[in-house]
Amino acid sequence: MSENARRRTAPHDWRGRVAVPWMLVSGGVLAVVCLVLVSLYTDRPPTYLGVFVVALTLLVFGAVDVVVTRHGVTVRSVLVPVLRRRIPLTSITEAFAKRARPMELGGWGYRWLPRRTSVSLRAGDALWLRLAGGREFVVTVDDAARAARTVNGNLGRADGG
Repeated sequence: MSENARRRTAPHDWRGRVAVPWMLVSGGVLAVVCLVLVSLYTDRPPTYLGVFVVALTLLVFGAVDVVVTRHGVTVRSVLVPVLRRRIPLTSITEAFAKRARPMELGGWGYRWLPRRTSVSLRAGDALWLRLAGGREFVVTVDDAARAARTVNGNLGRADGG
């Protein structure tokens, strides 16, 4: 296979990860403390249920992978990969990189706003996707400019460009 043919057929992928160490450490410590308390005080397990849910939430959303392929963009939990959001390439009209602050995205974590959904774990670089229908999807991740170039390149290839 010639170099040009390989370049045309090879999938153009990009991977990034964003992790918030304090969320992972806090979630782990809270989970262990809850398990110890439940084992010591077996008559009151519901008392610790709320704290355990907070611990699991911190662990699940404390680190996410962002994957760009020729099929679209996937954002998934590192610890529970079945928790994911897939955005097909056919739903994306444009991608760009821009700095974002959690407060402009609705706060930290997974957020739904009327015209925007976001996964915001920190302030800084973010991959912004314009979706068909005028909505936006935003995820804060390092090297967002390269991710946006990869998405836009895949959009160009899908359009025959």
